[in-house]
Order: sequence, then C-alpha cells, then structure tokens
Amino acid sequence: MKKDWRGWGILIAVVLSFHGCATTGDVQMLDKEIQRLEFQLNQIQREKDSIRKEIEVLRGEWTTFKKETEMNISSLQAENLKTRADLSLRLETLQSEVRMLSTGVEEYKEFLKAPSKEVSRVREDVEVRLRILEEKGKTLDERNRTVEEKHRSLEERNRFYEERLKGLEERLKGLDATLSTKLAEFEKNLPSKELSAESKTTTLSTPAGNLYKDAYETFQRGDLEGGRRKFEAFLKQYPNMELSDNAQFWIGETYFLRKDFERAILEYEKVIVKYPEGDKVSSALLKQGLAFLELGDRTNARNLLKRVVDRYPQTEQADIAKKKLETLK
Repeated sequence: MKKDWRGWGILIAVVLSFHGCATTGDVQMLDKEIQRLEFQLNQIQREKDSIRKEIEVLRGEWTTFKKETEMNISSLQAENLKTRADLSLRLETLQSEVRMLSTGVEEYKEFLKAPSKEVSRVREDVEVRLRILEEKGKTLDERNRTVEEKHRSLEERNRFYEERLKGLEERLKGLDATLSTKLAEFEKNLPSKELSAESKTTTLSTPAGNLYKDAYETFQRGDLEGGRRKFEAFLKQYPNMELSDNAQFWIGETYFLRKDFERAILEYEKVIVKYPEGDKVSSALLKQGLAFLELGDRTNARNLLKRVVDRYPQTEQADIAKKKLETLK
C-alpha cells in the first residue's frame, strides 16, 4: 500500500510539473491511468475487507472449538473420576466378600475339628426345632380342617338361601302377574263404572251430561289431549257437580298414561283435596302411589298404598294396594 501511495505522489508531482506544457492527449492518458489505479485500489480494498472478515470468522470458529474442547476435556475428566470411584467401590466390595468367604471357610474348618459332643448338641437342637415345626404343622392342619368345615357349612347355607331366594322370586313374579291382572281388570271395569256414573247425568241438566259424556268418549278413543281439554272445559263450567270428581280424576289419568307422573300426582291430589267425599278418592290415592313408584320413590309409594288399605279396606283399590305392598317388602 505504501508503494502505491508513493506511485500516486510521484504521478501527481509529474502531472503538476508538466501541467503547464502537457497536451490534451497527455491529459486523457493521465485520466485513464488514474481511473485504472483507482480501480486497482478499490479492488485491493475489497480484498482486504474480505480477508479481515475471514480472519474474524476463523477467530470465532477457533473460540468455539476451544470452548468445546475444554468442555469435552472437563466431561472426560469427570467421567474418568466417576469410573475410578465406581471401580474402587467394586474392588472394595469384592475384597469384603472375599474376606467374609474366607472367614466362613475358616469357621467351617473349625467346626469340622470340633469334638463329636458339639456336633451332637447341634443335632439335638435341630431335632428339637424340627419337632416344634411338626407340632406347628399339625396345628395348622387342624385349623385348615376347621376352616374347610366352616367353608362347607357356609356353602350349604348359601345354597339354602339361594333356593329360598328363588322361591321368593317366583312368588314375587306370581304376585306381579296377579297384580297386573287385577289392574287390567280394574282399568277394564272403569268404563262400565263410568257409564253407570253417566246415568247420574239424567238428574243433571242436559248440557252438563252431554259435555261430560263427550269428554269421556274422547278419552276412551285414546285422544288424551282432546279428552283432557274437554274435561277441563267441563270443570270450568261445572266445578262442583256430582261428576266433577270423576272429571278431575280422568285429567290425572291422561298425564299418567303419557308417563308424566309428576303432573299426574298433582292432578290426583286435586281429587283428594277438592272432592274428599267423592267416590274417586281411593282411586286417586292408589294411582298416586303407583306414580311415585314409577318415579322410584318407594317411601311415598308405600305410604300412599297403606292409606288406601287402611281407609278403604273393602274396595278393589285396597286389594290392588295390598298385592303391590307385598312386592315392595
């Protein structure tokens, strides 16, 4: 670089000294030479920058390599120390085992050299222990026999209870079948009773009798929604007539048949509260008990069925309630 700057200085001095007498061609040649020198200078500068960058990269790589090498050396040293410690511990363990084995061999040799009396004493001690173990074995055998006898007794009792349970289940099935038959008969006879109840309408005004009859016939056809609306319309016009309790009961039945047991219970309750002297109270109590049973409330179901039996003992509803109570025991 110094040589380049010297060349530049000489060139500039020559240019300055001959400037006054230089021709146009000389000036052009000097300009070209200057451009060429500037290009070379820039190229040299770029090469210098590139070399400097490579040196910095190499220094970084060298630093990283040095750190990795130091870490590897430290790791190897630590692993070497650990290996040495493990080997030392194993060596000490082996030496200890060898000493123990040697001691056992020496003791065994000494035992073989012992007089026969010592051997006899050890043999007697072993025989005594064997007898004790035999006695314990006999005791355990007796206990096992006792346990086996108890086990057989429990199996016999279990078989007895299983047979009894089967008998009870068969009896329960019979009661359920009887109850189902009774309920079917009860439901079957309800229409005829209602028709006999409808004969009461002859003593009532014709519009009331016709309205009740229309509602009941709609219900009998299986139109639960239509029947309920007509029974409600009947009660709205005739809330306290002779057939009002019947209409209220059948409203409850429409909900029961649709398996809306909670609403059915509420409608049956209206029969009990509003018409306590009517002939539908026992039926309403019975159906309330059955509805609670469908909901899984065995306590309320049992209480309601007992009320039917206690208050209306001579009715078909009481017979059905008794049979249902027997299945709930």
